[in-house]
Amino acid sequence: MMAYRFSETHPMHPLRLELTARLCADLGLFDRANLTLVEPEVATDEQLAAVHDPAYIAAVHEVSAHPEVPDEARGLGTEDNPAYAGIHEASARLAGGSLGAAEAILGERALHVVNFGGGMHHASASKASGFCIYNDAALAIQRLLDGGVKKVMYVDVDAHHGDGTQAIFWNDPRVMTISIHESGMTLFPGTGYANEIGGPDAQGTAVNVAVPARTTDAAWLRAFHAVVPQLAAAFAPEVIVSQHGCDGHRDDDLSNLRLTIDAQRQNALDIAELAARHCDGRWIATGGGGYNTASVVPRAWSHLVAVASGKPVPLATPVPRQWRDYVLGRYGVRTPESMGDNAELWWRSWEVGYDPADPVDRTIMATRKEIFPLFGLDPWFD
Repeated sequence: MMAYRFSETHPMHPLRLELTARLCADLGLFDRANLTLVEPEVATDEQLAAVHDPAYIAAVHEVSAHPEVPDEARGLGTEDNPAYAGIHEASARLAGGSLGAAEAILGERALHVVNFGGGMHHASASKASGFCIYNDAALAIQRLLDGGVKKVMYVDVDAHHGDGTQAIFWNDPRVMTISIHESGMTLFPGTGYANEIGGPDAQGTAVNVAVPARTTDAAWLRAFHAVVPQLAAAFAPEVIVSQHGCDGHRDDDLSNLRLTIDAQRQNALDIAELAARHCDGRWIATGGGGYNTASVVPRAWSHLVAVASGKPVPLATPVPRQWRDYVLGRYGVRTPESMGDNAELWWRSWEVGYDPADPVDRTIMATRKEIFPLFGLDPWFD
């Protein structure tokens, strides 16, 4: 998976995958009896064509073989998505990881699957975008549907709007895409507003909570709990697929949110609980954005792996000394000594009431007014 490497200076550097896997190993997560490591296969063109246009797949192959000839009309060879030799195979392997996750769920070989190399949520059916070539999350969702799953809920908590996944399932009533992200007024891709609610045959199945810049843990968790659990109960999915981009962290340079590891870990626990409550536990979790590659991403996604394997790592757990020494010696970065940020996680429940003076509450209410009545829910009280 380390072959997904646009350049040595590109923000989406695979160092984040190496350090996450190493931290998981040093924490003993990979030694857990109920956790199995599986090598991802490279998705075939036929598999990719379940959500991507064949002409686009062919274009990726062409750029992969001849990276000196970009295809900017399809988002290939741009500043965000530089072309490089082997880009098709590298991207298709990330996709293969999430397809393997879907197969494991369908075959009842696993209850939870984590692909922290996935989460390429900006890729649309026919265009690369935002560091994403193939949309592995959408491919996993489509495979679940093709395998007989009747309803899938996709929950995207990346700082950036999950526009590609939303677009692919825009008019499919079997898929509810929920994205909680920084407002497009201040962040790429500039979409994801409350009034984006799905196509004519799927009204209410695209859900967007566009929180303002500088939103902190308490408001972000309030937004999640004011929208997602209620819609999960109303929509009744059979599987949850989640995207855990951790670029909303306060130490990430590519967003303006102010979240902590503590909140991101809590959110993983919340999604696991929703899967247990509504889906008999069936849950696929992917990575996504995350550009503080040493201090943030490995801790956030190690917590995700621990939550998925059923035994969360306490926030006060020391980061293993051998891991910190490796990062300092290999990359010259001093990393945090604790698995948490020592944050205060209390948030106001929506039941406390709506505050029209609070910009996050106004965002929440905009979404609830657009979506809740379509499912027989009261935007003020449910």
